[in-house]
Amino acid sequence: MTTRSGETRHRTVASLRVLLTGGRAPVTLDLARMLHRAGHRVYVAESALRHLTRSSSAVEQCAVVPSPRHNTRAYLAELERLAQDWQIDLLIPMCEEVFYVAQGADRLRVYCRVLVTTLEQLHELHHKYEFIQLARSLGLSVPDTHLIHSRQEWMEAQSVLGKVGDWVWKPVYSRFAAKVRMPTLMNDEARAGTDQEGNVSEKKRRHFRNDPPDEVALSSISPWVAQAYIPGQMLCTYSIAHEGQLVAHATYDSRYRTGSVGASVFFEHVGHEGALAWVRQFVEATGFSGQIGFDFIEGQDRRVYAIECNPRATSGIHLFHPGDDLVRALTEPETLVKERKMITPARGSKAMLMLPMLGSGVQQIFGKGKLRAWIAAWRGTRDVVYVGQDIQPVFEQFGVVLAAWRLARSQKCSLTEALTHDIEWNGEQQ
Repeated sequence: MTTRSGETRHRTVASLRVLLTGGRAPVTLDLARMLHRAGHRVYVAESALRHLTRSSSAVEQCAVVPSPRHNTRAYLAELERLAQDWQIDLLIPMCEEVFYVAQGADRLRVYCRVLVTTLEQLHELHHKYEFIQLARSLGLSVPDTHLIHSRQEWMEAQSVLGKVGDWVWKPVYSRFAAKVRMPTLMNDEARAGTDQEGNVSEKKRRHFRNDPPDEVALSSISPWVAQAYIPGQMLCTYSIAHEGQLVAHATYDSRYRTGSVGASVFFEHVGHEGALAWVRQFVEATGFSGQIGFDFIEGQDRRVYAIECNPRATSGIHLFHPGDDLVRALTEPETLVKERKMITPARGSKAMLMLPMLGSGVQQIFGKGKLRAWIAAWRGTRDVVYVGQDIQPVFEQFGVVLAAWRLARSQKCSLTEALTHDIEWNGEQQ
């Protein structure tokens, strides 16, 4: 049975004390408000000084904690202390700190329930090559993907793969499409030829110039993958699973992004049976529990191909607003399993991140008909950050962006990388 978000209005568990990590993320702010609206008491642990949830009226208390990436031991010790002091019932990691929480999950479970699977399973899903191999072994559709450990392997693979199609190159540990190299068409007059009718040959005009990264960015410790490029529609999913059973699921279109392939800033629910069937088969086969997201391409053959997995909260959570039923999926998933219910967003559900969505609009100005489509998407779409009764996060987001911009300048990295530098996980302790 499928229950659409908003169709039920009851809660069968007592008010819980819920600790969320990753307070910088819009998904954490949205979930904090959903939990608060459902009668739960919300607490947040975050390593960044400026973050969206710190000024939200939905949050009882916030704590600044050590960086999970740079001081894991102190981070886990602080989570233990907070779980005791705040008498936490449920801890929900929201961003990539989930990998560090998994390392200390046994210790934390002495004090509360922790919504996380094992570090070993998280690593297999996060690793962009191992995930593809796992999905293929389960008979699920994925693109042809090759693991690259060195500059020599890169050049050898490129000389062979370039003859049989277009490829996407990306690090096995990455997020928000950072460092992704998409196939590019370049005019190469030296290689251009003509066909029998005198037209420039597309095959001979196609030339992908793709130099390998340096030895620090590409190694046996930090490998890359070359993944077959599949033209088609991009789809994303967000699901909550309990012991291999889906209790909440959303498939969404993410047509507007930061840059051409960056993080999504607009989310619209689409009913897609193919994506749902793929996710359900994967979750059942792996026995997964927790929050999980996938990125898909729906090819011209109408099949969906999973290109990567995000074993954490993703932006699909925004589509469940106001979230009463999604909260049940997180706080009492076993009840939904017994009732054979799966929560989905309401029909036509849409959400956006207003500031980056405005930036995306600028990119549409010179595209034929694109600005009109962008305006149509903007109209009637809920901004995730703005809520009239909880206005402070709207102003806080400017401070968050400013702090990230300063860090990006000092670290010589992108703004997206600056937003995750202290929580990202790249296979450490594996």
